[in-house]
Amino acid sequence: MSKVFLDTNILIYATDQDEPEKQNACRAILKQLQEANRYVISTQVMQEFFVVATRKLGVDPLKAKRILQAFGNLEVVSVSPPLIYEAIDCSQHNQISFWDALVLVCAESAQCDMILSEDLNDGQIIRGVKIQNPFTWRESLDNTESMEE
Repeated sequence: MSKVFLDTNILIYATDQDEPEKQNACRAILKQLQEANRYVISTQVMQEFFVVATRKLGVDPLKAKRILQAFGNLEVVSVSPPLIYEAIDCSQHNQISFWDALVLVCAESAQCDMILSEDLNDGQIIRGVKIQNPFTWRESLDNTESMEE
């Protein structure tokens, strides 16, 4: 399995008790990718997770910090000025938001083949990185595993 970049919504859904189906799916994705040690996040994703988890989900800030510390042991792309400049170009060229472009260039810089995100067009390839909706991707894995049994 190649490296997979996780957008913030994967981490949020894994924490969100109000969306049990999405929570279970995202936790299963995280478990599978963690076992393979094949997923990547960025400092942007970490920051967005903290803000959304504490403001929208009501997660205690120290609990959110502990969750982030667990993810910090994985491969984390630090957003740098050159990546920001690349994201500006990517945003303009592909007509996507700056924040989505920053996720894309971070994934590209980490040599990820795929981004799991609900925020971009499922199946689209930008800068050599395939965007995959996490829920359709998980369903395709489940179907493959059931065929192998």
